[in-house]
Amino acid sequence: MYKILIIEDNPDIVANIYAFFEPKGFELDNAHNGISGLALASSNRYDVILLDVMLPGMEGTKLCQTLREKWQDKTPILMLTARDTISDKVAGFDSGADDYLVKPFSLVELEARIRALIRRHQEEYFAQTLSVASLTMNIATHSVSREGQVLKLTPTGFKILQALMSASPRVVSKAELEERVWGEDIPSSDALRTHLHSVRQQLDKPFASPMLMTLPGVGYQLVPA
Repeated sequence: MYKILIIEDNPDIVANIYAFFEPKGFELDNAHNGISGLALASSNRYDVILLDVMLPGMEGTKLCQTLREKWQDKTPILMLTARDTISDKVAGFDSGADDYLVKPFSLVELEARIRALIRRHQEEYFAQTLSVASLTMNIATHSVSREGQVLKLTPTGFKILQALMSASPRVVSKAELEERVWGEDIPSSDALRTHLHSVRQQLDKPFASPMLMTLPGVGYQLVPA
């Protein structure tokens, strides 16, 4: 089911969101300040981030801007705030937020907004052309090339590379990569390693500089070359 990160320091709001969404099957994480929220958001995969504007440690707009610019994180972000002026909303959108909900809000409306953001994000994910330096992927035509040379990938190899390109330059953990490729039906522990070897044969072996990096104990990273 969908994973939501709540970055909010009001315990009553957090408790209400948990009580409403957990019975519906949503998986929730929570951070009570901007610093811990940034740490969670930058190291885990979420379908939506609910972000309060006024936070201890780091304001929501700064946190949102950091995720977008430094981490290149494209996760949908919905701002939660008591501020409802036009300038406040513009500041939120300028920082990279996708939607804006003013407190107090209806949990039914919040769910509708969340589902709309997830649906839009998924549509964009499957429709877009991805690129990292000279590596390009057309998801619609299922084609990949590096420096103009076509790469021949298996369907699983394509999914692996798509997940790494979407996250780049962020490091993707083994668990996250397996989830993105196979969902809950994850095969044997050696399957990912075998497919990564196959991807490297196409992606890196014919070229001077490797793009697919392994960080032992951390995960995998696709870097420009």
